[in-house]
Amino acid sequence: MPETTSTLMTTTLLRDRSTADKEATLARPQLANGELTQAQATRRQTAQKSAAIKILAVEDNIADYELILGELRRGGFEVSAELVRTAEEFRARLRNNRPDVVLADYHLGEWQGMEAIKMLREEGLDVPAILVSGALGDETAVECIKQGATDYVLKDSLARLSTAIRRALQEKELAEERRRSQDELTQKVAELARSNQDLEQFAYASSHDLQEPLRMVTTYVQLLEERYKGKLDEEADKYIHYAVDGAARMRTLIQDLLAFSRSGQPRMETGPVNVDAIIERTLDNLSVAIQESGAVVTTGPLSTTWANATQLQQVFQNLIGNAIKFHGLDPVVIHISAEAGVEECTFSVQDNGIGIALENADMVFSVFKRLHTREEYPGNGIGLSICKKIVERHGGKIWLESEAGMGTKLRFSLPNHKELTPQDPGSVRQTAAQEMA
Repeated sequence: MPETTSTLMTTTLLRDRSTADKEATLARPQLANGELTQAQATRRQTAQKSAAIKILAVEDNIADYELILGELRRGGFEVSAELVRTAEEFRARLRNNRPDVVLADYHLGEWQGMEAIKMLREEGLDVPAILVSGALGDETAVECIKQGATDYVLKDSLARLSTAIRRALQEKELAEERRRSQDELTQKVAELARSNQDLEQFAYASSHDLQEPLRMVTTYVQLLEERYKGKLDEEADKYIHYAVDGAARMRTLIQDLLAFSRSGQPRMETGPVNVDAIIERTLDNLSVAIQESGAVVTTGPLSTTWANATQLQQVFQNLIGNAIKFHGLDPVVIHISAEAGVEECTFSVQDNGIGIALENADMVFSVFKRLHTREEYPGNGIGLSICKKIVERHGGKIWLESEAGMGTKLRFSLPNHKELTPQDPGSVRQTAAQEMA
């Protein structure tokens, strides 16, 4: 906005203030929801009834000082005032007896009222400061407001002074309310972050500590199955089978919980990541599943992105693993692609599997939420939860585009924290069972 336009707008605001109706000026300030809190309303009523105010006046004309006090008393204030004429007196009074409002004449002979306002800010005091002057041009008034004056009143319009003071005090009170609310919110956010971190550490420690006793239970139950299967009755064999299966599922559950906890660890080094290399390693890790399912995995051009390489590989491994697992009757076909933008890079893993109904699109990202029984598809329903947690920790987002029976396209975006050079377009990678033999 041009400086001239800004000055005219501010000048208009100042003129509106000087001609504002007193009742409109005294209207109750409202919060964002349109209502005052009970505490605010109580303080407002108390202040308006008593109207006691402590004034520090910077004025070199005693007659003008008396006129100001008289006008404030007529305006309903119970005034306690101190008069200072020099900068030294002003600074001493600020430190010894903090006022509610500072009233300063603009012209003070050897110094100016704006110097008093500057001292006020240097002392770190949040006290409204109003200039009371015999003459003050529009440009000067604009500059004074910019430099920290709360308002200005001309001496031939002292009837407006009480209104200006009330408005300044109300604005200060609302600002303090906002600061208190912000401080409370910041404190609650910090407490929530500590609580979440404690929960993650507890989950990690518990899962880790549970592995050893569970390993012992699993070992002895499997030993029972090896030694006594077929030697006891059918009921005993069934019970042993239930115990072995339950121990195995518990071990998988604990490992998944550990993986979920690790994905939220605070220490995470990031840097430019070659996504082609990530996909290569991921497909090597999934080679057995790819071979058994006969899956064909293709990729388009993949850009370099800014991420933690290990966690990004975990995301792709979970997404590609799910695409292989939840296949339909047709041969599994998976395509991985990337769209490089100015602010972020979006990756997609698309398959031709069983798909996901739109009403379940959000639920699949929740921990331990499953859409199918373990007999239909193995797993604990934690893979997409880990993906979501990792992507969001990178400042990105993850979502899916799918219909039941029509395949699924899982997409996630990662912000470009630095200028990264896209890689050369990659060739289509065919990964089928016959090629891996």
